[in-house]
Amino acid sequence: MSNILVCDDDKEIVDAIEIYLRQDGYHIYKAYDGEQAMEILKKEEIHLLIMDIMMPKLDGIRATLKIREYSSIPIIILSAKSEDTDKILGLNIGADDYITKPFNPLELLARVKSNLRRYTSLGSLNGESRSVYQVGGLIINDDTKQVTVDGETVKMTPIEYNILLLLVKNQGRVFSINQIYESIWNEDAIGADNTVAVHIRHIREKIEINPREPRYLKVVWGVGYKIDKQ
Repeated sequence: MSNILVCDDDKEIVDAIEIYLRQDGYHIYKAYDGEQAMEILKKEEIHLLIMDIMMPKLDGIRATLKIREYSSIPIIILSAKSEDTDKILGLNIGADDYITKPFNPLELLARVKSNLRRYTSLGSLNGESRSVYQVGGLIINDDTKQVTVDGETVKMTPIEYNILLLLVKNQGRVFSINQIYESIWNEDAIGADNTVAVHIRHIREKIEINPREPRYLKVVWGVGYKIDKQ
């Protein structure tokens, strides 16, 4: 059974979330500001945190920044703010997911399950594995050759898998088409452009929500491809 900490200065919202999640078998801890949340995290084994942004004493943004100094547990930001800039800020400072109020209980439950699956698949509860690589919601387990995106398994051909693994292992580094071809096919890159481009397109179709606006696999025009560090 997973322990979930719910933090919001609105006690009715905390109680409502507790009811929804208890029905699915989760054990709930409750806090009403960022300072209370951090005290509970120090004393209890918490597997996921749901936290509001606007709170007294210590708001959700500052609390997330402090928590990320010592913990990698999944954090879902819960807020009435719906602007894209607020979502981006929450994710940039270390949150794993973002839900706006009013929320659908079924969506909240689905997000909780997805983030817990990601967390446990990384072995975060029992130490890190050197064979597991993560970029945001994208996870590659090189022992099992499994790729998941936001908790969902993605099926890939061996070539697609090897290209993606190369880029994920070298986050932030730009690889030219020739470098990708020579690394994966182990032969000179003669006429490699179309071959690599097709595989890149297939990978994007599988791991990106919107392949035209990729979150993970980015193109550096005139240079090559990369996966940004996140």
